[in-house]
Amino acid sequence: EIVKYEGVMTQNVIAAAMDNIEAKVTNMGLLGNISTITIEYCQNMMNYSKNEDIDSRQIVPAGTIEVQYHSSDDKYYEIIATNIVAIEDKEKIEPKLIEIQALDKAGIKKRYRELRRSGENTHGKGGGIGMYEIAKVSDEIIYQFEAINEDKYYFTMGSIVKKKEKK
Repeated sequence: EIVKYEGVMTQNVIAAAMDNIEAKVTNMGLLGNISTITIEYCQNMMNYSKNEDIDSRQIVPAGTIEVQYHSSDDKYYEIIATNIVAIEDKEKIEPKLIEIQALDKAGIKKRYRELRRSGENTHGKGGGIGMYEIAKVSDEIIYQFEAINEDKYYFTMGSIVKKKEKK
């Protein structure tokens, strides 16, 4: 386990997580990818997390972030984030994740460049370009929405970053 934090997300929490990651991940390419993913997940929590109350749309910048190294046969890093989102957040996020999972690596990179160039979805909250950025540097992405009530969901998103063996 490299990082495990549950609670309110702040810039200081992100900085401490980055310190832990930098101390334990020595491969610079992997370090960049793991750092990018972790920062994106934490920023998403800071900007979109809600509490469980049906009537509340108040942002509660909290959640769980975990970064783990699995040293089994297929060595890889796993970054998992969980927080609470409202139904309208789910309706914005899920189509992007469905599209991302349907694309191969080249397709993700192409779509990311298109979104960057067009400026589409880069200025407003929930634009989703960060999801493409995460997908671009991940080897695999998983996600799940688990209903809390008719209006709120636990949202879990995870990334796998595989350790490439030296040839």
